[in-house]
Amino acid sequence: METPHTQQPPTDPAQQILSTVRHRDPNQPEFLQAVEEVVLSLAPLLEAEPKYVRVLELLCEPERAIQFRVPWLDDAGNFQVNRGFRVQFNQAIGPYKGGLRFHPSVNLSIVKFLGFEQTFKDALTTLPMGGAKGGSDFNPRGRSDNEVMKFCQSFMTELAKHIGPDTDVPAGDMGVGAREIGYLFGQYKRLTGAFHGVLTGKGLSFGGSLIRKEACLLYTSDAADEEDSVDLGGRRIIKKKKKSRCNAKRHSNQIRRDR
Repeated sequence: METPHTQQPPTDPAQQILSTVRHRDPNQPEFLQAVEEVVLSLAPLLEAEPKYVRVLELLCEPERAIQFRVPWLDDAGNFQVNRGFRVQFNQAIGPYKGGLRFHPSVNLSIVKFLGFEQTFKDALTTLPMGGAKGGSDFNPRGRSDNEVMKFCQSFMTELAKHIGPDTDVPAGDMGVGAREIGYLFGQYKRLTGAFHGVLTGKGLSFGGSLIRKEACLLYTSDAADEEDSVDLGGRRIIKKKKKSRCNAKRHSNQIRRDR
């Protein structure tokens, strides 16, 4: 009798990692795509330095994935229920750091994908920050301020158990602006009785940064970089050539409102 054919595990380091991740999370396409892009881009390094294979494999598994129910009351007096998420991916170099996204498309796969990439983004800042991401499938669009406030208060009632200034510091993201951050921070203070720097993106009146908006730079694409200026919906990008302190040639783009 013929013995059944058994598939041999891949010998390529990158494919070994991807095979493990696909086996664990076959129904998370967004997360798998993000992992594939990172792992395949690092394939030459993994072949040259096998010691990093195990490190990258560990980085592909979040340290903690939290999912919770978010019940709240709308203006019509009806109970609504949404899902809340916080994926604390890696804190090897510092507290978890990453935004909160409120959008109907949010699910565990998307939050894991965002948290995975956030780990590398935060590490590249050279600051001691780990990577995390969170959010909910709640859609603030079309909701009254009162409904958004009630949702944010319910969301933070659970999230507060898992965050802190030395543990996890969330921020805003899609669907989470200054209004939502204010409601979330207010509820956090009610629950803890402390004024901690546990959320970034706060308003100036309660601990926010003075030039947060002005500090956000818009980097144009290579195609737009060939032009002296580009108009974007009432804003003009003025290109100025500068040399950084390390003598690398870069383009610093200043955003200026048309007056």
